Amino acid sequence: MAAGRAGELGAPVLLLEKTDGCGKKILLSGKTRCNLTNTAPLSEFIAAYGPNGRFLHGAFSRFFRDELIALLARYGVAVKTERGGRVFPASDAARDVVHALERFARENKAVIQTTTRALTIETSPSPHSQSAIRVAAVRTDRATLPAAAVILAAGGASYPSTGSTGDGYEMARALGHTIVPLRAALVPLVVEETARAKAMQGVSLRNVRLTAFQCRADQIEPDRVPLYDCGRGIAGRKARPPVLESRFGEMMMTHFGIGGPITLQMSLAIVDALERGPVSVAIDLKPALSREQLRRRLQRDFDRHGRRTFRNILKDLLPAKMGEPFVELCGIASDKPANQISADERDRLAALLKSLRFNIRGPLPLTAAIVTAGGVALSEVDPCTMESRRVGGLYFCGEVLDLDADTGGFNLQAAFSTGYVAGESAARATQTNPRRSTAS
Repeated sequence: MAAGRAGELGAPVLLLEKTDGCGKKILLSGKTRCNLTNTAPLSEFIAAYGPNGRFLHGAFSRFFRDELIALLARYGVAVKTERGGRVFPASDAARDVVHALERFARENKAVIQTTTRALTIETSPSPHSQSAIRVAAVRTDRATLPAAAVILAAGGASYPSTGSTGDGYEMARALGHTIVPLRAALVPLVVEETARAKAMQGVSLRNVRLTAFQCRADQIEPDRVPLYDCGRGIAGRKARPPVLESRFGEMMMTHFGIGGPITLQMSLAIVDALERGPVSVAIDLKPALSREQLRRRLQRDFDRHGRRTFRNILKDLLPAKMGEPFVELCGIASDKPANQISADERDRLAALLKSLRFNIRGPLPLTAAIVTAGGVALSEVDPCTMESRRVGGLYFCGEVLDLDADTGGFNLQAAFSTGYVAGESAARATQTNPRRSTAS
């Protein structure tokens, strides 16, 4: 996007690509379908990035969802909208988005040089100030290339097989930029109760509520479940210990712990909270019912089907693979008839259905995260131009910046928007010196 926009404005552009082809991370995005943006209103869009979302107002005012969709349409990529406002190419093929962006760059005369690794960004004193510096060249594993401007679009540190190995952070740090500590975002979580999780492996849970607490699982107060989704901040009903975040939706049990949409969306808050102390989660498998309503329903079902065994009763309440773990956790014999189950045992089952708890050990490694949180500090970047406040002629865009958002197309839209603005700003700043290129 940066290369295409800079070339569109007439700047000579060289795009350096470390791997043998462009857009490899896009090819993996959205399970190879590429969830490229979202139909959410601007205010909700900004909120999806947390406090740092304010940084994107300028970029979104210049190039946002409608402009992105129009650009893709120019290259034959139609889009469709799915549940949650998620926008995908109508073909369900991420490669169509990659091809469109590559055509955008090439048709605007950007030169794409693959299998070339950028090593360092060279600087020289600024002619306008003795104390200031500006970019002068990019040193690669092949040559040193002079440049009037450099756009650092090196991505994050997740999915290193796509080329995102954190190189951009080191190049920015070497030039004096502050790097906000990197953390895994949108990442599955590993639990301490691995045997229990493995027994439930592959279970997909829909319409459940996942709540994270700053404490161990045995310290969660029984009825401390938030009344509404907390989003990316600490909210909900006041609780001791505090609720970190709570979301309603879909999740999945894995052999190591928990994954799926609401887990990924909550993962960064949990990763950050683990630095402060223990974190646990509670899964409400019956969020439409209060605990008392659930008790009454269980009593009614047990009375109606008194001869059924506890194991068979559970088949009506839970996915099949969760039955045996629940038998063990409840301490009720699997072959016990429903009419022999005591009130205390029924209450234990209700409590477990409303609060299936796990202690969080940590996230999967950063390399397995969908997004890297952290990066170049936003206070050191001009939000109107994406230019560095420390080094003249240096521009940033995409995941190398300290920006991350929920799933749903928000992260790619931020990358496209900041890329567009960086390319435009770099081109306009270098038009007075057309003989030197803009390196992206």
